[in-house]
Amino acid sequence: MAFYLIVLVTVLTQISYKGSKVLISLYAIELGANPFTNGLLFAMYAVFPALLAVYAGRVSDRFGFRAPMLIGACGLAGGLLLPFLMPKLATLFVSAGMIGMFYIFYIVAVQHLVGSSAEGQARTRNYSHFSLGVAITSLVGPTTAGFSIDWFGHRDTYLLFSVIPLVPIAVLVFFAALLPRVVRHEHATPHRERRAMDLLGNAPLRRLLIVTGIVETGQELFNFYMPIYGRSIGLSASMIGIIMGSFGAALLVARGLMPALVKRSSEERVLSYSMLVAALTCLALPFLGIVPLLMLAAFVYGLGSGCCGPLSMILAYNRAPPGRSGEAIGMRQTVNKLTEVVMPVLFGSVGAALGVAPVFWGTALLLSGGAALMRREHGS
Repeated sequence: MAFYLIVLVTVLTQISYKGSKVLISLYAIELGANPFTNGLLFAMYAVFPALLAVYAGRVSDRFGFRAPMLIGACGLAGGLLLPFLMPKLATLFVSAGMIGMFYIFYIVAVQHLVGSSAEGQARTRNYSHFSLGVAITSLVGPTTAGFSIDWFGHRDTYLLFSVIPLVPIAVLVFFAALLPRVVRHEHATPHRERRAMDLLGNAPLRRLLIVTGIVETGQELFNFYMPIYGRSIGLSASMIGIIMGSFGAALLVARGLMPALVKRSSEERVLSYSMLVAALTCLALPFLGIVPLLMLAAFVYGLGSGCCGPLSMILAYNRAPPGRSGEAIGMRQTVNKLTEVVMPVLFGSVGAALGVAPVFWGTALLLSGGAALMRREHGS
């Protein structure tokens, strides 16, 4: 029961977090922002998390889960309230930075908490259920933002999203006893002797972090370039939305099947084959020009990439040194956030110079390399 309460409060915070990314883009356009300014706004979500994620992991290792989750939920609510109180373009930059800076404490702590709540196959099952909840928010958050903007306007939508985290805050304040206690590890490295770079000396964890960066690159570039490709072949916004919805639906299917797949094989092998499926889909995408085939491709890509995020969380937890699982999860988030800042800019230059097809093929090459790394490590 306590675990599903954790999933519920995370779903609520994620609805506000993911919905705000749609809201900030549309509100910025309303306030006169150009595409470059919008890109900078999106980068603000990831800049501070890239710097603070490892520290956030250390906080959860040392002090437990409740405090950083509470800090994150309160910061999320405060960051969402700012544009309602001060409706200016400059405020959106402060809001995005504040949301990213505080929410990284929540997401690292809750991922650490999910990993600490069980062992072995039960841990895989818990991460799968947790990821299912997060996948649902990818549909609910943006949809809620869109309808709320049409009905109430941008400012009031910010107010709505700032109210939703009050439920998780209340749970964390009044029902803290339901959260598991932090586990102390007898052989954990003393806090004063810890250095983040020491984790990179752990070869299995280092390889996992490389694969994590590749997985995040694939997902970011698909979400960024699929709409661009759709526009380039003359698709309407609604058709592009339907194609992206196929991707979101596949995430739910993949994460529901993940525990059974891992039980029959292993986390490393499932991750390897999932990345290979995603790579093959990226290879084929530039040759597809009609909506049904693009929907199918987006769905297959979602099946492949849908397992990758949860599996990389599980492996980061499992490969961390004793007492440093939160820090390892934080380092994984650092890699993800750096990817979110750097890769769209890097591949954006490639796309501008050479077109969209080389971007998809480059992504396929990266994913294939990650799949090979996981497969070689597992010896299969």
